[in-house]
Amino acid sequence: MNIWLIMALGGLITFGTRFSLIYLFGKFHIPEIMRKALHYVPPAVLSAIVFPELFLREGALSFSLENHRLLAGLIAIVAAWVSRNTFATILAGMIALFLLQFFGA
Repeated sequence: MNIWLIMALGGLITFGTRFSLIYLFGKFHIPEIMRKALHYVPPAVLSAIVFPELFLREGALSFSLENHRLLAGLIAIVAAWVSRNTFATILAGMIALFLLQFFGA
């Protein structure tokens, strides 16, 4: 099968499922408790993605100074607190990780 056809079909299916949920949210009344619960989904998903990358090294918890990702994450947290800017936070974390891995290895 042609790769472009597969990509187009995948895009249409993705668009269709997302659009249908957006369309249905406009047609039905969502209970207030459900709306409140949905506010916790993005932080929960982000935590589930980020925390294992920061705290696990080789399948075990690592809170040592040799865990460069954890140190870079702490630097990013401080940058977020000081700057309140998402781009500055990401940039600070990436630069910190690069420098820690470059000079620490």
